[in-house]
Amino acid sequence: MADVLEDSRDKVQENLLANGVDLVTYITRFQWDMAKYPIKQSLKNISEIISKQATQIDNDLKARASAYNNLKGNLQNLERKNAGSLLTRSLADIVKKEDFVLDSEYLVTMLAVVPKTSYTDWQKTYETLSDMVVPRSTKLLFEDHDSGLFSVTLFRKAIDDFKHKARENKFTVRDFQYNEEEMKADKEEMTRLSTDKKKQFGPLVRWLKVNFSEAFIAWIHIKALRVFVESVLRYGLPVNFQAMLLQPNKKNMKKLREVLSDLYKHLDSSAAIIDPSMDIPGLNLSQQEYYPYVYYKIDCNLLDFKV
Repeated sequence: MADVLEDSRDKVQENLLANGVDLVTYITRFQWDMAKYPIKQSLKNISEIISKQATQIDNDLKARASAYNNLKGNLQNLERKNAGSLLTRSLADIVKKEDFVLDSEYLVTMLAVVPKTSYTDWQKTYETLSDMVVPRSTKLLFEDHDSGLFSVTLFRKAIDDFKHKARENKFTVRDFQYNEEEMKADKEEMTRLSTDKKKQFGPLVRWLKVNFSEAFIAWIHIKALRVFVESVLRYGLPVNFQAMLLQPNKKNMKKLREVLSDLYKHLDSSAAIIDPSMDIPGLNLSQQEYYPYVYYKIDCNLLDFKV
């Protein structure tokens, strides 16, 4: 979402919603979605439904992102060609037809990039860089911060000699032939890509918005499933537990842990002596801190905020 919205990243927040509300509100008002995930189904089936849905979203996202990024990449490449230094950028939007001697059997117009500090040297020397340069034929066509683009007309047979001598004098001759058809095709391609990108933008943002919501909702249902399963595994049947959502600020985290530990240490006396860094067979502590109560972290800092 942040990549697609580019310059409007401040709008990302308002598009990352779950069921039409912000993420924290959705979690604090969470209710199991009976229609999507019927609780009469087995846990395995519910888990598979969620997994299938997430896989489908992921596959669709990859396909859509790939198509959009290809389009965006091609457009950026064309834009890059039309920007940057005179040594590398496209000259199509700088030069005009009247800047060139066209359709001549003997004469050709060349384009040279000259550093601004060397303008005087260019004017003094360009006519003598080769034997067959047309006198007074140079013209400054364009300037950027560092250089100027000069045209010069000479005989075709002198091209190689002129290029060589120009290079020795630190003037760069650009390989450019004026071709209206090619230039027109480039401009049309850029317009087409730009139009296609705009056409895809709206539907893509809408798709991301809808499917972010779907994925987030599915994720929170997985969290609820895990709380249920872990509680049954720890405390047995009949089911007798209460799930709570706690949102402490960073300063109170340690204090909260101490209070919870005092309240619930009787549920699992081994938790008090377990060091999460210890490798105990059968206890998967490497990815999850272990407490006498069932604990799962819900990290909503997708844009640097947490619950």
